[in-house]
Amino acid sequence: MSDTLSVALELATRQRDAASKVLQALLAAQRAARARLGQLQDYARDTESRWGMQAGARLPPEVLYHHDRFIERLDEAARIQAGLLSAQSEHVASARGALRAAQLRLASLRQLMQRRSDAMAQQQRRRDQQQTDEWSALRYRDARRGFQEQEH
Repeated sequence: MSDTLSVALELATRQRDAASKVLQALLAAQRAARARLGQLQDYARDTESRWGMQAGARLPPEVLYHHDRFIERLDEAARIQAGLLSAQSEHVASARGALRAAQLRLASLRQLMQRRSDAMAQQQRRRDQQQTDEWSALRYRDARRGFQEQEH
């Protein structure tokens, strides 16, 4: 039984470690997605501020049209990236839950192993005490016999 429990503990440890690695990878991907979103938003703001300074300038309608389309595309890319970031956040939350579940399984198995180990140690102490009691009883009986034989 102990071997089975050891195998289960080893498997639970590997599952916990794998869940931790998945979470770390997802957190890195989430940070990268957040950084990309920030870059898109910064670029859109920079582009708008540059064009804003030229507000007094006379620009051909075609240039303004292309600028507006470009800003729309930047906004769309930012929306898409925000959606990806949101999905990434859901994956991270799910991975955190999986890691917690794996940690709980591992902790439960460790507690079970500890309880079994404690029970085996208690059982061994009882056996040792019983042997000591039996040995003491034999010594007492032998000593008493010897004393009784000396009296007669």
